[in-house]
Amino acid sequence: MRDWIPVPGSAKARLVESGLRHFGERGYEAASVIEIARDANVTTGSLYHHFESKRAFFVVIRTEVQRRVRDRMEGAWAAVAAGAAGAGGREEVAAALLVGFDAAVHFHSARLLSEPIEPEDDVLAAVLEPMLGPAPRHAGGVVMGAWRAALAAVAAGTPAPEARAGLEWLLTAP
Repeated sequence: MRDWIPVPGSAKARLVESGLRHFGERGYEAASVIEIARDANVTTGSLYHHFESKRAFFVVIRTEVQRRVRDRMEGAWAAVAAGAAGAGGREEVAAALLVGFDAAVHFHSARLLSEPIEPEDDVLAAVLEPMLGPAPRHAGGVVMGAWRAALAAVAAGTPAPEARAGLEWLLTAP
């Protein structure tokens, strides 16, 4: 069991719920630890007791959201691969990324997942790599860049179906 999983209803659980909302709606820079703590009905001292910094708190929140999205991406990839001749094809990758996009939007995490990320913290890029099979070098970074750009468009106000259509066009183009 992950050591940071909070007990439901605890101060830590309320902080995580509040952090999901604030980082999801505002992004890292605009989210305020004072507002996050206030919404969780705790002090900022409590936030820093549970998480060493705003950045560490954000990484915990983003990693959890990435894991939720990753699980759906892996499921979509496996379902399409099971019906296809071979794994690592573009169809499987497109299915995984589109399902991941839908999940990110559903979780109200478009802004959170479109923010810059260190390669070692990028759970989604790591899961995408083996899905790409014999793709050209750096294809994963290019594809994830497009995926994050589509999420950034949603965060900026583009309707999700419109951003998804652009991503789908890119991923499924011959």
